Amino acid sequence: MAIPAELGTSQNASDAMLSVARQATLGEGCVRTVILRHDPTKGVAITSIQPQLWVDCPSEALLFYEAAFGAIVLHCVGEGDDIVAQLDVGGAAFWIAPVSSTMKRLSPREIDGATGRTTLVVDDPGTVVRRAVAAGATETSPVSEEHGWRLGRILDPYGHEWEIGAPLGAWPPR
Repeated sequence: MAIPAELGTSQNASDAMLSVARQATLGEGCVRTVILRHDPTKGVAITSIQPQLWVDCPSEALLFYEAAFGAIVLHCVGEGDDIVAQLDVGGAAFWIAPVSSTMKRLSPREIDGATGRTTLVVDDPGTVVRRAVAAGATETSPVSEEHGWRLGRILDPYGHEWEIGAPLGAWPPR
């Protein structure tokens, strides 16, 4: 199992983190390649921030993120559009889950806007933006150089804003 080259990798030889890929059944109807990660020097838990995106159609969103960003499913529970899934893009994890008005988990479509933007750092922003648009995203800002980055912006089919970019030099600047 390989991570698409244009997404780059967040791991290097000095990392203590180990990854193992395997096929697994992850709940009803979810069979995907799984990457298991652990840091043998720290135990099982690794600190990270993993956003959860609330979407109208989680099963469709899962397919979009696979096609647009080469996401792989790490964990999936539930069936149909009542699923919660953890996805991995080049070593960066995020979650998708259904909207729920009773839990006040609204999609950007429901509020006719967004409350934040997710930045996806990759080696080749142009390729990833083109692939996302081909998978159904809307380009909101073409890839260009700004603020020390090569950046493009998209709106995914579920209303979430994404900034896809790569720093032009060493980052963060000193």
